[in-house]
Amino acid sequence: MKIIITGGCGFIGSNFIFYMRKLHPNYELLCVDKLTYAGNLETLAPVIDDPKLKFIHADIADRRTMYDLFKNEKPDIVVNFAAESHVDRSIESPAVFLETNVIGTQVLLDACRTYGIERFHQVSTDEVYGDLPLDRPDLFFTEQTPLHTSSPYSASKASADLLCMAYHRTYGLPVTISRCSNNYGPYQFPEKLIPLMIINALEDKPLPVYGDGLNVRDWLYVDDHCSAIDMILEKGKIGQVYNIGGHNEMRNIDIVRKIITILGKTEDLIVYVTDRKGHDRRYAIDPTFIKNELGWLPTTKFEEGIQKTVEWYLANRHWWQNIVNGEYRHYYERMYGNR
Repeated sequence: MKIIITGGCGFIGSNFIFYMRKLHPNYELLCVDKLTYAGNLETLAPVIDDPKLKFIHADIADRRTMYDLFKNEKPDIVVNFAAESHVDRSIESPAVFLETNVIGTQVLLDACRTYGIERFHQVSTDEVYGDLPLDRPDLFFTEQTPLHTSSPYSASKASADLLCMAYHRTYGLPVTISRCSNNYGPYQFPEKLIPLMIINALEDKPLPVYGDGLNVRDWLYVDDHCSAIDMILEKGKIGQVYNIGGHNEMRNIDIVRKIITILGKTEDLIVYVTDRKGHDRRYAIDPTFIKNELGWLPTTKFEEGIQKTVEWYLANRHWWQNIVNGEYRHYYERMYGNR
């Protein structure tokens, strides 16, 4: 089995590579990454010399490069993690998100049509559903929830999802889609909530909390997400959307307080800042369908997952300090400059 994993130097993509190397050591994995600001090749250092793993520095929106890759490598499966994903950045620069998340996905789909594929799996987000009211804890996102986007980021991901389903219906392309809740765990880029709060707290810097801090997210430990995608690739139905949720709804402010407690800091570090434009109030996924169809359920409770995550950032200061000071951007040159 040969799998192209796009965005494999990002947070979830890199964890998926580690997961697949462990569970499927005979698979050939092709990691494709543009190495934008959030793509960190240093993350793959533990496996970069694995003969079953190949790294390709490329942009998924570059049609000629993608076609050459598919022609030469003849992959069986494509798992598309590649995406601009930070909502704040999408508000500032929407065009970048459309280029990668929409045009990039379309280029991959065309490459799959041209050269053949057993499965194209699109990694999406629960943000395509919009948000839920805080006063209706009985409401959850299901696979039948209408798309109702709130940000340029979520609009770009919804557009990509619709393209995938259109290619399945029009061309018969074997597509599956997963929409996950907020991920957390090792190797997450420090602009996201949990690593930002951990790192700032470790350095006794202010912990910026948007608005009133009462926004609710459903948190999914990244290994659980990886196991769900692996299961979808093996047993998922072509043309189906699967919602992947963590059963871990938490208010943002409670996440911050939990991290403060684990690290032995005080709430004096918390600073409330102007809320994000169009900030969704609550996300919550109902994973009943994937449980009933494929037998998947998350296994990591939030208390366990957040403790492991904090411990990982404590034990891997070099990794995130390289990001904070910009040194991680030079790893590619060190690895490939003389090759």
